[in-house]
Amino acid sequence: MPGNSQRKGAIRGSKKGPSGGSGGQRRKGLEARGSTPKAVERTKHPAYKNAAGAGKRPASAGASRSRPARSGGSPRKSKGSSEIVYGRNSVVEALRAAIPVTTMYIAGRLDSDDRVREALKIATGRGISILETPRGELDRITDGGVHQGLALQVPAYAYAHPHDLTNPEMPGIPLIVALDGITDPRNLGAIIRSVAAFGGHGVVVPERRSVGMTASAWKTSAGAAARIPVAQCSNLTRTLEDYRKAGFFVLGLDMEGDVSLPGLELAKEPLVIVIGSEGKGLSRLVRQTCDQIVSIPMSSAVESLNAGIATGVTLYEVARRRAL
Repeated sequence: MPGNSQRKGAIRGSKKGPSGGSGGQRRKGLEARGSTPKAVERTKHPAYKNAAGAGKRPASAGASRSRPARSGGSPRKSKGSSEIVYGRNSVVEALRAAIPVTTMYIAGRLDSDDRVREALKIATGRGISILETPRGELDRITDGGVHQGLALQVPAYAYAHPHDLTNPEMPGIPLIVALDGITDPRNLGAIIRSVAAFGGHGVVVPERRSVGMTASAWKTSAGAAARIPVAQCSNLTRTLEDYRKAGFFVLGLDMEGDVSLPGLELAKEPLVIVIGSEGKGLSRLVRQTCDQIVSIPMSSAVESLNAGIATGVTLYEVARRRAL
């Protein structure tokens, strides 16, 4: 039925003239127009303007329901593979770690504290573009995250080619770490940090089913990612075979190894050390490609080490043997 005749208490009159009262005078104007739109759907209503100012669109505009706010300031993927880091603590940590940043967003009329002042000081010193942004726009940029008035845009990481890590001009005996099935960016950051600490030349990660260089990996590396290149390969097994042809020995790290780490005799040779995931270990094809499978002896109280710690222990032993 047209108009508002379905509303509770509505009466559809049959006489042609207007009924008493102002409602009757506008009855004909309301017929065939449907039910009254919601306030947030009427462009001239204050509720619509408030919703637009908060970065929300009414359902009639075709917008999907907003996702619940995420806490903690973890980064997310955005267009062009860039990332958004948000939250005062996360922003300050990212800036301290010298993560490459293109833009820092700061909410207008933001209540300043020590973290905000430090973020502004670092960003200004590094020449980072600082944009004062309405809170509604920050809500949109962070996808509804708890940004606390601060956010950073981090550009996509520029990966090296695996062949770049075999540069003969690099100092010392070549040492590369390859990751097989590692998906936690914090493990990648910790591994990069260990590679830098013990004289490694780079890290190789597969394109698929593997962690990439996210802002979280940058932060965990504590700045080491600015010095250690990370290469990306389309096929890890084929890349390991290429390294073998180039004169490298490929060592896989696994709990059920053929050689115990203290008995490693190839430490002074050019090495590629392959780290498998903590749960599944090395994949079958990668394991078959390795020249040796090396294990770290541990007490019975501990079943396994995470990838970051296991890499650090192995690289330390290699560095120790090379220094002898």
